[in-house]
Amino acid sequence: MTQHPDTILIVDFGSQVTQLIARRVREAGVYSEIVPFQSAEEGFARLKPRGVILSGSPASTTETDSPRAPDAIFGAGVPVLGICYGQQTMCAQLGGRIEGGLHREFGRAFVEVQKPSPLFDGIWAEGTRHQVWMSHGDRVTALPKGFEIVATSAGAPFAAIADEARRFYGVQFHPEVAHTPDGAKLISNFVHKIVGAPGDWTMAAFREQAIEEIRAKVGREKVICGLSGGVDSSVAAVLLHEAIGDQLTCIFVDHGLLRMGEAEQVVTMFRDHYNIPLVHVQAQDLFLDALAGEMDPEVKRKTIGRLFIETFEAEAKKIGGASFLAQGTLYPDVIESVSFTGGPSVTIKSHHNVGGLPERMDMKLVEPLRELFKDEVRVLGRELGLPEPFVGRHPFPGPGLAIRCPGGVTREKIAILQQADAIYLDEIRKAGLYDAIWQAFAVLLPVQTVGVMGDGRTYEFVCALRAVTSVDGMTADFYPFDMEFMGQVATRIINEVKGINRVVYDITSKPPGTIEWE
Repeated sequence: MTQHPDTILIVDFGSQVTQLIARRVREAGVYSEIVPFQSAEEGFARLKPRGVILSGSPASTTETDSPRAPDAIFGAGVPVLGICYGQQTMCAQLGGRIEGGLHREFGRAFVEVQKPSPLFDGIWAEGTRHQVWMSHGDRVTALPKGFEIVATSAGAPFAAIADEARRFYGVQFHPEVAHTPDGAKLISNFVHKIVGAPGDWTMAAFREQAIEEIRAKVGREKVICGLSGGVDSSVAAVLLHEAIGDQLTCIFVDHGLLRMGEAEQVVTMFRDHYNIPLVHVQAQDLFLDALAGEMDPEVKRKTIGRLFIETFEAEAKKIGGASFLAQGTLYPDVIESVSFTGGPSVTIKSHHNVGGLPERMDMKLVEPLRELFKDEVRVLGRELGLPEPFVGRHPFPGPGLAIRCPGGVTREKIAILQQADAIYLDEIRKAGLYDAIWQAFAVLLPVQTVGVMGDGRTYEFVCALRAVTSVDGMTADFYPFDMEFMGQVATRIINEVKGINRVVYDITSKPPGTIEWE
């Protein structure tokens, strides 16, 4: 990644919301980069950051061999903000004391501000009380030399601390999450008023810098790009085309598992509107024949991934002469690839993606979006002039409708699902709700029920509808449609889609680390 002059380094100790810290910093107009604690010393030396934030963690500083921050960070003279575990390890490493498991605080809490601090400037005044979000079992019980208390809570007498001379700060709560209402402003205070970063990291500046870097890296060589039709690969393709023009060729593998009309939309936009060289591979029969009768969801995903790779590789050989492979890799993908925690991310990515391309292709990678989060990619897409309906479309998993069709996949079932899904989204758009919903989709359940339609009896499938709200996709809650809307959608699906005689709505929420349906 390119070295930015005003970087904030975030040391990741394994918190599931570490990425939110980076997002809050970037929302303040400052570039941030996350490194796992094992490589934090190397990252600190490489990036030369203007400030450092230490993340939370499921670990305990009272445990042997628990994660620690590099001592070099505390001796470099740069501001440091420790969040939850980050506060605790900073205190432990600088001579304070931590107690484990005695005073837990999970969920909403309130802090009392004891004295002014640059961290609270313009947000929290001395003597005021404010809501925060706590998630800790350990707590600081003795401060290192030079620190003083700036805020307390019922379960944390050192809820916020500061060593103003060294510009070291710690908070026991999580300012990065939405449940701490003023948290984003607190992080903004740290990066602007304490670190002194100017806040000039904009998407327009990123666009110009990315174009220069692509040209410098690629030169006059050819590039092929795997185009899925999703936002990430599409934005990457348009950015690359702006940088290198006809040196780029996109390969769009149409596996027959996209939403209704999406393949045509992709071809029209890239081949006709942008005039980007595009190979449209009609591989529907190949994929659907291979999936016929397969019930196991993981086998389905691996089958789709294998066939995608084989098809893409065959088409790339036909083009010939390309030295670079372009991918729409995002920063969360980069973070996950170096994560020390593992956990459910491998399973989740299997659910959503179809795998990378094989090393045997022996091509150099160009990944122009690898510094961006999903919401930032959308901003870049708008900066590049992609149509709003395309940039703002809901996330769609790599295996496509195969994972929205539990059980065996057939041409008939995919066609039924495409029709139901299209009607559902059409009604959501007509009601003006599309942008209020993070993701909406239909699922064709592997269940058939007896129903009566008119004077005849039917034996057809059940369609489940899902719509969720979310800020970041890590957690989600169902969207509260009114019954009149749901009745209208159900009526249209049952009347217009032959093969469905019952519609249900899924009102489950999605806690962190879960996957849906299959």
